[in-house]
Amino acid sequence: MTSRRPAVFLDRDGTIIRDRNYIAKPEQVELFPNAAASIARLNAAGWPVFVVTNQSGIARGYFTEADYLRVRERLDQLLAAEGARIDTTYMCPHHPEFTGPCPCRKPGTLLFREAAATHGLEVSASWYIGDKLRDILPARELGGQGVLIPSHDTPAADLDEARATFIVARSLTHVVDRILAPAA
Repeated sequence: MTSRRPAVFLDRDGTIIRDRNYIAKPEQVELFPNAAASIARLNAAGWPVFVVTNQSGIARGYFTEADYLRVRERLDQLLAAEGARIDTTYMCPHHPEFTGPCPCRKPGTLLFREAAATHGLEVSASWYIGDKLRDILPARELGGQGVLIPSHDTPAADLDEARATFIVARSLTHVVDRILAPAA
């Protein structure tokens, strides 16, 4: 039997790319400085990298799943141009007010569990990184490390709880430094 391996789970909007509030067009995709380089470092070190993203704009009717896929393809192109890749992206198109509750919307853990089952991942040794508390709360249920990278859209309450319970970092670069640091 093959041993399970840890992974890095990243939120998309506000973590890898600028959050444009319901991105519907590929030309709206803008990588954060050093995001691609940070992901490329994880790739080079053999860490599987996954995006898990809530896309309630689909449920709200702001954009279609086809629009979302074009945006995702643009992100993949921008990352590839800088030598980085996302192994797989998992997306929740729901919102409780429009589609009812679902287990795949973060902080739900269904998409993380799907990734683990499909790719042989050890969720309790993985990293959960995002700009909102809901992005990192799965670490509480699944184990692993939750890291908040605050953005201008991060609620103060999220930052306060993250400081008390999780790791708070300045950037994805700093998180990757920590992930790749030799164990003491």
